[in-house]
This record gives sequence, C-alpha cells and structure tokens, in this order.
Amino acid sequence: MSAYVIAEVKVSDPQRYEGYKALSPGAIAAAGGRFLVRGGTTEVLEGNWQPARVVVLEFKDMAAAKAFYDSALYLKARDARAGATELFNMICVDGVPMEGRQG
Repeated sequence: MSAYVIAEVKVSDPQRYEGYKALSPGAIAAAGGRFLVRGGTTEVLEGNWQPARVVVLEFKDMAAAKAFYDSALYLKARDARAGATELFNMICVDGVPMEGRQG
C-alpha cells in the first residue's frame, strides 16, 4: 500500500532553502519516491489553514517513506535546510489500498 509524506513549509530564507531543494529530490528518488505536489497554489476549502507551501511525496509503502526520511542523503538535505524555514511540519500517512478506492 502506498504511503505519503506531507510537508507544510514556511520558508524564511529562500536562498538557503534552494540548497535543500537541490538535495531533496535525489534523496526522494533513491528511496523510490516521487513528488505529487511541490509548492503550487493552495486554496482553502474549509477551515482556516493557510499553508505557505505544501509538498506531497508518494512512496511504495511506509517502510520506504521512513527509509527516505532516515537516509544519509536526506540528512544532508535536512542539514542544508537548517535556518531556512520558520515552519516545517512533516507527516507520513498510509494510503488507501487499491480495493478500498472509490471513484
């Protein structure tokens, strides 16, 4: 079952954040992941959540998502991100099995 890493980011130092953006795709790809969302326009449909930047990654499963997060490659990206964000929240969540999907 696929797993998704979702991050909410508020960049405070765009120049420093570019270093993170340069390193993170390699770490994601090495763990078999891919970007589904990388920034882009957001529109609030309900509630008052106002994220500055949203990123969604897809991995084969939860183990692959955790392997990405714990990898030496992503550790370098995280180090490059230090001091570049005012807010950085990240979660990992299991997807819905194929037989449970509707639509």
